[in-house]
Amino acid sequence: MQSTPDSQAVTFQPEADPRTGLPVGPVVDASPAARPGAASLVGRFGRVETLDPKRHGQPLWEALEGHDRLWTYLPSSGPFASGPEFLAWLAGRVEPRDSVAHAIVDLSGRAVGVASLKEIRPAMRVIEIGHLVYSPALQRTPLATEAQYLLARYVFETLGYRRYEWICDALNATSRRAVARLGFTFEGILRQHMIAKGRNRDTALYSMLDCEWPARKAAFERWLAPDNFDADRRQRAPLNALGDSDASPSGPAG
Repeated sequence: MQSTPDSQAVTFQPEADPRTGLPVGPVVDASPAARPGAASLVGRFGRVETLDPKRHGQPLWEALEGHDRLWTYLPSSGPFASGPEFLAWLAGRVEPRDSVAHAIVDLSGRAVGVASLKEIRPAMRVIEIGHLVYSPALQRTPLATEAQYLLARYVFETLGYRRYEWICDALNATSRRAVARLGFTFEGILRQHMIAKGRNRDTALYSMLDCEWPARKAAFERWLAPDNFDADRRQRAPLNALGDSDASPSGPAG
């Protein structure tokens, strides 16, 4: 991974080891975080809920069908030639032990995107957001941002994680603009990190920490407040505290 300046290398003041005098990290609560389970995270513009392929599958296919570019940066999936092929893939998202898939649902009750909490490490209290696909109906809407707020709040406040990760193809410019706007910190490039659909992939690594969440939460809530939107649900002010881009995820991350 590309190196960072010493001032960014650690997030804490080191302490002296009582036996050796060498610098070590501070003592932290080593209690494990909770694993994600069934959830319904309700916001003002929609909700994020545990994926149910039988209920969400067909609406998702209708929202994503024909938009092949959305799958360009997903490492091993899509685009799909037919509804049954897509629905088979979606059903497979429910089973993995290390991933919990969610549907993003608008106010009409229609599923318009998917996101997963994955690489779940309760003992280290580290979790990742990934397998993220936003349909055109979701992109650049208030719900696109609200879904990320709801998931981050769930990760930090309900489940008790210390570190929330976002990784994406280093060439995925849209995802990288979005993750910066959402308040994640860029940590570096994992070179030749994986082979994705037969091609080399360098991976960009971002994170958000529990100590950063209160400020991120306040910025999200200022942006999501009713008085920040006009009658057409267009933002009056950008998400300044998290970055000044107006991007929202339009391609997969993870």
